[in-house]
Formats: sequence, C-alpha cells, structure tokens
Amino acid sequence: MRVVVDTNVLVSAVLSPEGASREVIRRCLLGEYDPLMSQALFLEHEAVLSRSDIVGHSRITEEERRVLWAAFASRCRWVRVYYLWRPNLPDEADNHLIELAVAGGAEIIVTHNQRDFSRTELRFPGLRVLTPSHLIAEE
Repeated sequence: MRVVVDTNVLVSAVLSPEGASREVIRRCLLGEYDPLMSQALFLEHEAVLSRSDIVGHSRITEEERRVLWAAFASRCRWVRVYYLWRPNLPDEADNHLIELAVAGGAEIIVTHNQRDFSRTELRFPGLRVLTPSHLIAEE
C-alpha cells in the first residue's frame, strides 16, 4: 500500500517509544507500507527532525535519530511532482502532501492533522486521509 507519511507522524514516532505513529514507521521500514517521498517532504522532514524542541524532547539519541531517518528515507519511493494542485488546503504548507500522493498514486496520507485535510477544495478519488491509529486499525 502506497502511503504519504506526514512530518507530524515521523516526529511522533521519534518522541514516543510506543504508539501508532511508531508502528506506522516500523511497518514502512519492514516493507509493509510503501512510503512515498518528494523533495519538499524530504526537506521538511529533515528540517523538523533537527529542530531543538524536537531534539530536546526526543527519547532517542541524535545518532539513533539519524539512523532512523536514513533507514526510513532509504525505504521511500521517490516521486517527482510535476503538477501543483494549489490552492487546495487552508494550510498552504500541507498542499505538497496531496501533490505527492496524487503524483505517486498513494492510497493514504497518514497524518495527525485530519481537520485541515477535510477542508480540501479538490477531492481525489481513492485518496484517503487517516491518522496512524486509524490506519493500524484497518490492518
């Protein structure tokens, strides 16, 4: 199953040793999910994972975060986004997730931010937005 993993899911997995976000990342690493990656999402993940508020609250070391990030990125299928679907979401910063999902044929965007995605101007058949716990519950 092709998925787009929002940055907030990756951050939650780093901050908490348990929970659905950690399980989603684990399943990506094991090849159970096929995560998609774009340049925009890669840069966002990298920037957020290096923020001092994340680093300071992380339960894993900086080296462990680097290893996890590298392992996750290596499992991702890289997708070039050629067409921008904007404006679409109330939060401009989230539009790139829909663009990646559409370009890569993802079935699901995994995010803790369902509220903003529910207010999208355009609908894409077959693309769902689920929280990590809802995704895990479907399996």
